[in-house]
Amino acid sequence: MAELEHKFEVEVQTTEKRQKLTDEVKAELKASGMMDDKGKLKLKGVSPKMLKRMKQEFVDCPVLKAETHFIQCFVCPNFQSRVTGKVLCKGDKLK
Repeated sequence: MAELEHKFEVEVQTTEKRQKLTDEVKAELKASGMMDDKGKLKLKGVSPKMLKRMKQEFVDCPVLKAETHFIQCFVCPNFQSRVTGKVLCKGDKLK
């Protein structure tokens, strides 16, 4: 199996408290069908237990050059995969 092309390996970090998604990210998730009108996330293939854990994680995004909520990273077009606590990122510029 060939390795995925990526520019960055970003460490996934955790926090004790739950982070809030910005209104911009929520609007993007609703537009793509990953969040319902009530604000509940509907990610295919992600169990409720994993989703709860994902809400407490963040990454230091090399593209946005800021700390980013992991869910925002997960739905980003640059997201390749998550392997043993690291995210593989393409590193392309976002529009």
